Amino acid sequence: MTNVGGLSIHCVDVANGRVAVGLGVALFRLGEASPLVRGAINSKGLLDDPVLMSNAIDAGGYEVLFAVGDFYRSQRITLPTPAFLEEVPYRFHIADPAQHYHLPFKFTPWGFSLFRGGA
Repeated sequence: MTNVGGLSIHCVDVANGRVAVGLGVALFRLGEASPLVRGAINSKGLLDDPVLMSNAIDAGGYEVLFAVGDFYRSQRITLPTPAFLEEVPYRFHIADPAQHYHLPFKFTPWGFSLFRGGA
């Protein structure tokens, strides 16, 4: 049996100093139109979906989309139209699916930081 490392996505709204509860996130395998996972960040700041810790996360390319503009509008934050950051795409590749890949996404309406954490 193959060891499944999985993928975790943790989101923090650093402009307001809290986890980004409700932020919309979609994960796609590169080259596929339908998302592998689509959901919202929970109260722990994580995208909670069993697919993320399954054999569905294998070697290859992925893109995650973060709905930053919609998130801030849902928080009643006034943004320009269109917002500076409407949707933030991030492409990455998994070389070894036995390793765990952690993506901490820290953002404001004007910028973001995203990297592989815990490696």
